[in-house]
Amino acid sequence: MSSKRNFHRFLLLWAGELVSSIGGGLTSFGLGVYVFGQTGSAADMALVTLLAFLPTLLLSVPAGVLADRYDRRLLMMIGDGCSAAGILFILFCMSGGGASLTEICIGVLISSIFSSLLEPSYRATVTDLLDAEEYSRAGGMVSLAGSARYLISPVLAGALLAVSDIRLLLLLDICTFFLTVICTGVVRKGLAAKAAEEKEPFGKALRMGWKAVTEKRGVFLLILLSSVITCFMGAFQILAEPLILNFADSAVLGIGETVCASGMLVSGLFLGARGIKRDYLKVLCASLIAAGIAMVIFGLKENIGLICAAGFLFFAMLPFANNCLDYLVRTNIADELQGRAWGFIGFLSQIGYVVAYGLAGVLADGIGERFRLGVGRGAAAVIMASGVLLGILALVLYPIKVVRELENGRLEADEGSAS
Repeated sequence: MSSKRNFHRFLLLWAGELVSSIGGGLTSFGLGVYVFGQTGSAADMALVTLLAFLPTLLLSVPAGVLADRYDRRLLMMIGDGCSAAGILFILFCMSGGGASLTEICIGVLISSIFSSLLEPSYRATVTDLLDAEEYSRAGGMVSLAGSARYLISPVLAGALLAVSDIRLLLLLDICTFFLTVICTGVVRKGLAAKAAEEKEPFGKALRMGWKAVTEKRGVFLLILLSSVITCFMGAFQILAEPLILNFADSAVLGIGETVCASGMLVSGLFLGARGIKRDYLKVLCASLIAAGIAMVIFGLKENIGLICAAGFLFFAMLPFANNCLDYLVRTNIADELQGRAWGFIGFLSQIGYVVAYGLAGVLADGIGERFRLGVGRGAAAVIMASGVLLGILALVLYPIKVVRELENGRLEADEGSAS
């Protein structure tokens, strides 16, 4: 009975995060359209995205430490509730006739700093609420909630912008923050806070995590290569919007983003049903090559049908690549070091996004101005070049011996234990 009540509490918590994810997607989409409409610059759009992403990356490790030492539900309520302050600040600035890029950046930064408290506490709360046999089911639901900002928010935001303006999107997002706080408060009331446990010194935990990541050359190399991969993929994700907005309106952009992102849903369902049983490195390289080809096709013409088809293929390849990367790394790190190692792995692998968000927009603007192509075609050129480089990287990755041994070593160990 207690387990059933806890799963109901998880469903309430999950519903709040689903709504919050959709609200966050509305703001992200709306601010992108607003900034591009005001400045016509891909670099300015990328700057806003960078400021929304960077605090979460930099604060992920200390936020995880806080989640182990304090009331996780309270941290979630603080993170969600206070992050609304940044959106309120932007809304207040817009009430005077419009918000400047600087004001938008300040608001996004404030919101992102507080939001960084949310993720580790949310993940840990799932562990507090559920039994081990329920983790898989819950993991799929958590992933679905996270995908909602890409699958639901763009088409909804595009439709709302056709009849109103960005202030409506910001108001809706603010409402979702408070709804999430209420849901979390109800869960917190019915669930005792987990007693704080004695933890090893923070510095020692960091050193052990770093050693787990670096002691096997193939693992470390794969993580570094994944950072380069995320750089190319980040360039695609940040420049797709200005490319489409250069010849279409926000409603078309919203529909296009939803169609493209649905590729993740389709391949995720396939992997959930069938999975990958062997040849992880081969599947990884093949999916990266296919993603690179999709990026090249995406930038060829200003044709929304072709763009949606290429975008669908690109996003459909991401779960395959992530699944294989996860397997090759996870199976070569000792179980007792997994938590500490994944903190470093997440940080290192996502540095590529920071580079992409910082440089891709500047490159797109520069190419568009230098060759008098316009920002849209400048973005297309950067996306296509990134696709070519991604394909080349996959071809270079496959024959590397220390990487191939990550799969072969585990297979040999499995066979040895079976015999």
